[in-house]
Amino acid sequence: MKTFVGIDLGSTTTKAVLLDEDEKVLGRGITNSRSNYDTACRVAGQEAAIDARFALFRREFGAEQGTDEQVEEFLGALERAFRLEQFVEQLGDLEQTCLEQVTGERFAKVEEGVKQALAEVFRRLRDEAPAMFAPGAVRKSDFFRDIAGSRYLTVAEEVAREAGLKYDLLLNVYDKSIIAVENRPPSGGLSEKFKRALDHVAKEGAGLTGELQEPVERALDIELEETYLVGTGYGRVTLPFSKEHIRSEILCHGLGAHMMYPKTRTVLDIGGQDTKGIQVDANGIVENFQMNDRCAAGCGRYLGYIADEMNMGLHELGPLAMKSSKPARINSTCTVFAGAELRDRLALGENREDILAGLHRAIILRAMSIISRSGGIDDEFTFTGGVAKNEAAVRELRKLVQENYGDVTINIDPDSIYTGALGGAEFARRAAEGRVEGVDG
Repeated sequence: MKTFVGIDLGSTTTKAVLLDEDEKVLGRGITNSRSNYDTACRVAGQEAAIDARFALFRREFGAEQGTDEQVEEFLGALERAFRLEQFVEQLGDLEQTCLEQVTGERFAKVEEGVKQALAEVFRRLRDEAPAMFAPGAVRKSDFFRDIAGSRYLTVAEEVAREAGLKYDLLLNVYDKSIIAVENRPPSGGLSEKFKRALDHVAKEGAGLTGELQEPVERALDIELEETYLVGTGYGRVTLPFSKEHIRSEILCHGLGAHMMYPKTRTVLDIGGQDTKGIQVDANGIVENFQMNDRCAAGCGRYLGYIADEMNMGLHELGPLAMKSSKPARINSTCTVFAGAELRDRLALGENREDILAGLHRAIILRAMSIISRSGGIDDEFTFTGGVAKNEAAVRELRKLVQENYGDVTINIDPDSIYTGALGGAEFARRAAEGRVEGVDG
């Protein structure tokens, strides 16, 4: 099967989308952006390929035997088993890399003891791994570094104390190893991992019939051919692709929004590093656009800075701001001065929810100014980017659009963070058909 790949390398996250020949999204993948952009691209692409496999599984099931509930139970078990396979593989890589660090004068007298301690640490981590991927298990993150790191630090401290070793020795080898492992995404051979995961599910049973495995096995026999790839995003100039495979993020976001909502005429994208106001025609072709200047005020990173200042998770800002009935008037969205103003207001006794509501309004006011310079808002209007998932930002946007432009259809797709990658994938599909000449870097 031919597939067409779009990679959007943002300042915070890297996204990938796989399209089939019928312009249908087969898979999506996302990971943290890294200084090693090649790794970020490979990880996001691999995650999209994994997601595509599950899309093919569902296609194969169709209206075949088994209720939807049975199918979802089966696929849920299969995904957990697959993720466990990946995790254990990376644990093995991390263990080997840690062992390689146990050299030099610092370890001269304790080398054997440290190696034995590491073996015990990783034995315990492997033993507890199945519970982390059991039904109903909650993980704070799906990134290997986050999951393995928190557990390694806890288990290593226990093992060091039992072995009479300095905890710093085990911490040191981890710190030196995790970056190397993180920059080596799980190896290929996805079909083999899925087959091992199938065997695991079959052994576990859980009331699942063997007949449900047949559609999965048929889907695994479908080869996903990467026919053409296009890269875009904030870091596109550093992407490990030749120039003809790179497109402007403005063009990709405009086309991606059009693909999600064909009647789109105005697009607002608020990402981690920039805000874009884009005007597109009936075919999704960009007619005009404006972006923020070099300052990242009013973007996702600004919200991240506020979250750090308030010792909160980024995902907690929106819900808390929604509780406000009297938003504070914020004087500036400058990231440099935000912390000082925030601390001053808190010291004066202002409610956190009112301050956050005011901050969200200030961000959207800045975005509305950018949209105005691009040509204003025409029906329909599509809001994309990571900030589109923030309910407080959406609330303020709806208010300001109504106040300034009246009744306008506002589209917000749950997968809007993939808009740029989606546009890139469509450019890739068109390029493969010979419908696109040249590039716009």
